Amino acid sequence: MIGRVDLESHFDIRFHASMETPLLLMLRPRACEHQWISQDEFHLSPIVTIREYQDVHGNRCQRIMVPAGHCRIHGMARVAVPLHPAIDQTLSFTPVEQVPDAVIPYLLPSRYCESDRLDELAWRIVGDAPSGYAQVKRIVDWISEQIAYRPGEGHELISATEVYSRGYGVCRDLAHLGVGLCRALSIPARFVSGYLHELEPMDLHAWFEVWLGEHWHAFDPTQEGKGGDRLVLGVGRDGADVPIFHQFGPPLKVESMTFSVSRVP
Repeated sequence: MIGRVDLESHFDIRFHASMETPLLLMLRPRACEHQWISQDEFHLSPIVTIREYQDVHGNRCQRIMVPAGHCRIHGMARVAVPLHPAIDQTLSFTPVEQVPDAVIPYLLPSRYCESDRLDELAWRIVGDAPSGYAQVKRIVDWISEQIAYRPGEGHELISATEVYSRGYGVCRDLAHLGVGLCRALSIPARFVSGYLHELEPMDLHAWFEVWLGEHWHAFDPTQEGKGGDRLVLGVGRDGADVPIFHQFGPPLKVESMTFSVSRVP
């Protein structure tokens, strides 16, 4: 891998379950051509059986049954990722009839990215910009200027249209709006969850990727122009596809959650 950087991520989640509860987790790095995983640790206390599978988006998902009482899930990973990959600003739009079958789901409306309700807004934003990269750049710039980024205020999942009406949101919300606006222009877009080096305040982060020039490219309306090395945990149609954990049963009492990422010397 040319121009790479090694990142080391850590997570620690502690909670209390009122009864035995099945959990679906997405806490291990995504294995893909742009990420080389050299170390990956995953620990649970108390010790329970873990079963892992790959979902339809290619994400690594863990299934566990946690007993009633206190539980801790923690781990780390060391991953080589591209060093601030530059995006070719001449990348053009891919006609829908030429989009690969596997990319088609990222053209369609989804629960939190209602692209079928955003077409008028999307065309107003891009104006006369050439199709492709220039349109996506105008969308990212518009979100950065018009939608306030307020980290720490996102306790509920809201949709792209709700973010637009509200006028502010967390990284997840602004990513949903970016995805919805791109899809409204028939540009495939997908939601991404992961780590961003030097994010302030440090936490898990969300951005989006668009399909241009036969590849996926990252865009980030909350960190535009700030660079940063990214470690991807999962991708999906929207945030519902890439939760940190999904519980089935009574709500868990989350006692603490910490996430961090740093460069490996």
